[in-house]
Amino acid sequence: MLPLFKKCAEFTKPAEIRALGLYPYFHELQSRQDAEVIMEGKRRIMLGSNNYLGLTVHPEVTAAAEEAVRKLGTGCSGSRYLNGTLSMHVELERELAEFVGKEAAMIFPTGFSSNLGIISAICAPGDYIFCDRENHASIYDGCKLSGARTMVYRHGNMDMLRERLASVPSEAGKLIVTDGVFSMSGDIAKLPEIVELAEEFGAAILVDDAHGLGVIGEGGRGTASYYGLSDKVDMIMGTFSKSLASLGGYMAASAAVTDFVRHTSRPFIFAASTPPAACATALTALRVIKAHPERVERLSHLASYLKEKLLALGVPITETPIPIIPIHTRDMITTLRIAKTLFERGVYVNPVLPPATSPDDCLLRVSLMASHTEALLDEAADIIAKTLDEEGLLCENAK
Repeated sequence: MLPLFKKCAEFTKPAEIRALGLYPYFHELQSRQDAEVIMEGKRRIMLGSNNYLGLTVHPEVTAAAEEAVRKLGTGCSGSRYLNGTLSMHVELERELAEFVGKEAAMIFPTGFSSNLGIISAICAPGDYIFCDRENHASIYDGCKLSGARTMVYRHGNMDMLRERLASVPSEAGKLIVTDGVFSMSGDIAKLPEIVELAEEFGAAILVDDAHGLGVIGEGGRGTASYYGLSDKVDMIMGTFSKSLASLGGYMAASAAVTDFVRHTSRPFIFAASTPPAACATALTALRVIKAHPERVERLSHLASYLKEKLLALGVPITETPIPIIPIHTRDMITTLRIAKTLFERGVYVNPVLPPATSPDDCLLRVSLMASHTEALLDEAADIIAKTLDEEGLLCENAK
């Protein structure tokens, strides 16, 4: 074996989990991404999708994708810089900027490349980035690509963030970057405190609102809107693959910052542009959200409904104000075993394992859609409670 591939032969963890019959990944879908799916030939209640508003199957959204392919073809075959800019791209950027309260926006091929492209363009050697420990992997990779010095602070620890900010030269370029909604724990960033610290120390703020858009804030406008701080956040990043039911990402900021990133970001310049169907899907989904804020309210109602049900059944959850519900299952093998049993009983959830958690604090991540019904959630909750009871994990005072 070539020396380069030695690490591949020594990578045995997936095989070990498969040998236990507990491998939880790459389950195959045979249906649309919806509240109920057909996965590996059987019906499952989908409680593991980021399709928060259920728009992947909305008739206006799917019709827009079909029409875009008929009118514009399947791809742009070039970068935005050259032959790959559609009028629809510009239209989507304009409407995104307006929706989140910024002067301008630009779209990237994926959410992951958005963070790579924004951070590596804005920050450079000699600058400092202050990063919440639980930020998304794409943020960490963007920090590495930038060459700036990255200073990590404990999750949500504003005292530690203050210490980090105070430790660097006052004249240095500084960026505080945080998830708006943390996708595993369901926490919301402490944006009011972050804004105060940014103003005190002369730092810019980037909020990754991948899990905030369509979920919180006025009409689903995200984390900054949730706190009434849209004018205090310098850059807002988001994705199309969650509430916007498509694939891609964006940055919204001032016109000057947007124009700078548009002309200096390598992950933007050297990537093919978003295909017509994906762009049309995101644009139409955005318009559905604007026209129907009750979908956001429905999602919030369902989240509260399921949390109350699970708590009443004794399921050990973390209560959050968003439609992500962590169920605490402790160690990795127990978590994998519960996830498998739930899957076999017709409920799909996501196991969250190290390094995303500590070894003794693994969890199951439940996420909701506005298209769920109370009846589906009742069915799922009963199955979850039964399965955790068999593992001895229900809270004693609620049994």
